[in-house]
This record gives sequence, structure tokens and C-alpha cells, in this order.
Amino acid sequence: MKTMDAITHIRKKAKEQSMKIVLPEGHDPRVRKAAEFMEKEKIAEPVLLEKDRLDTEKVEEYTETYYQLRRHKGISRDEAHQTVCHPVFYGAMMVRAGSADGFVAGAATTTPDVAKAALYCLGVDRRIATIASCFIMTIPNCRYGEDGVFIFADCGIIPDPTTRQLAQIAVSSAELGRKVLDLTPRVAMLSYSTKGSASGRFVERIREATAMLKELAPDLVVDGELQVDAAIVPEVAKFKFPDSPIQGNANILVFPNLEAGNISYKLVERLTGGRALGPLLLGLVKPCSDLSRGCGWEDVVDCAAVTAIRAHQDTSGQNI
Repeated sequence: MKTMDAITHIRKKAKEQSMKIVLPEGHDPRVRKAAEFMEKEKIAEPVLLEKDRLDTEKVEEYTETYYQLRRHKGISRDEAHQTVCHPVFYGAMMVRAGSADGFVAGAATTTPDVAKAALYCLGVDRRIATIASCFIMTIPNCRYGEDGVFIFADCGIIPDPTTRQLAQIAVSSAELGRKVLDLTPRVAMLSYSTKGSASGRFVERIREATAMLKELAPDLVVDGELQVDAAIVPEVAKFKFPDSPIQGNANILVFPNLEAGNISYKLVERLTGGRALGPLLLGLVKPCSDLSRGCGWEDVVDCAAVTAIRAHQDTSGQNI
């Protein structure tokens, strides 16, 4: 799957689903332009929200639901009301209530606020049990990965993931790649070491995470610990670890921590002229996507398209 083909594939697949996607930042011109394009091209049915145009009856309904969800944390009804009046939380409650299939926010909202709305309103998928994020990276004129298409995880949520969280991030990222991009996942658990070339507690964590991942998903093609060149360059893989099951053809890269993941995706995006779709939030009951505040309107469109595909998978009983 080449880079432009990946975007075309995502948009075409979204069109087949006819999902309703909430865009809570209707005041932002990029979001409005994206909604117009989505509607014109029938990629999804956009629902634009603005703070002063929320349905007052729904606000009251969502306030009560949100209060019941969070009362164990000591919030009052007034606090619940104030929270639900924020369009991102209102949009998340729409998805929870089944009035929409997913939401996309972050053009004008920080990642922590988008993640809180997703966590508090949608809830955690107990099968995965870890909320994280990934990016679909499309890199022009690149022969690595899936003809220049990769999934990078986690680049937006967990600063210092545990062994189990790393394994769960790999599982949910692989599922997204399979269901959204129709690719065969080949997962590399990244490190500064390749199969014992270095040592230390960070290396040991990746080794343990790889072993746990093989137990959680025995059918998944995975290897670790691997340096990134051994993970994605076949010629280097043959030299450094010729017995690797992924043979330098990884298309899903799981980073050891948030610093490595966040720095890497931004470097790749800026230095290659590639695109980073996401952060796509993982491990929730229903799908949603964060956005970089530096996003363009096409990023909003394509994250909405991915969210629509994932929403359809949810309704088909295949939660990703």
C-alpha cells in the first residue's frame, strides 16, 4: 500500500460506512472546511458543535448522566453541568448516548482535555485495558514499512509505559492497522539495543514486553528488542539479526516511551514531507481521535474517516 493509496483507501472505506462523526470545534475554520468537504464527498456525516449552540435539553440529559458517571470522584451536579457545556465533553456524551458514532477534536483543544473527555465519557475497553494513541504515518517515496505507511505508537498519551502497557499498545495498534488499513501487522518493539547488543533496565523492559505480547497475541508477527534500523531496513536486519521474524519489514513501531515516540513522529513528518494522522486514541469503548493543534483541514477529514471506519467495526462487533 503506497502512501497516497493509503489516504485514498481510508476515505473510500469511510464512504462505505455512512457514520456520523462529531466535530466539537465548530468555531475553528479548519474544522468547518473539513466538515464541508466530508459532507460533499460523503466521507461521513459531520456534526459541528459550538459552545453557544448546544441543545439545552441534551445538556441537561448529559449532565445527569455525567454526574452519575463521576459522582464517585466527588463532583457536584453544577460541576457536571459546567463540564458538559464544553463542546468536546458534549460531543463525547453524544457518542456515549448513541447519537453519533465517534468524535474528532484537538484542533483547538489540548490532548489532555480530549483524552479526559474520551476516558470519562466513553470508558475503557476492558479487553485492552490501556488508553494510548497511535499515528498512521504516510511517507512519500519510501520503500520501508508498507511502501511508506507505518503505525507509530504511543506518541501522545502514556509518558513511561509499563511492560504490560507496551504489550497492550502493540495489540491495539496492530488491530487498528489490520482493520483500518487492511495490512498484515508486523510489530517491532523498539529499543536502543538489538537482541542483546546493549543492556540496562530499559532494554529489559522491552524484552519483557515482547514476551508478554507473544502470550497476549500468539498469532501476531512481532520481534524485539530491536533498534529502528534493524526493524525497518531489511539489509540491516540481515546483518544485525538474520533470524528476526519480521526481517526488517516492520510496519508497526512501538516506542519505549512517549519522548521517543513524540519526537520521532514529528521528525519524520517534518523531514520527509510525510503526514501523521492522529493521534488516534486506542483502548476506548468507542472510537475517537485527537488532533495536533498544528493540523490542517485535511488532517481533520482523514482522522474523521479513520474514526468512521473504526466506528463501523464497533457496530460489527469488532472493537478496535
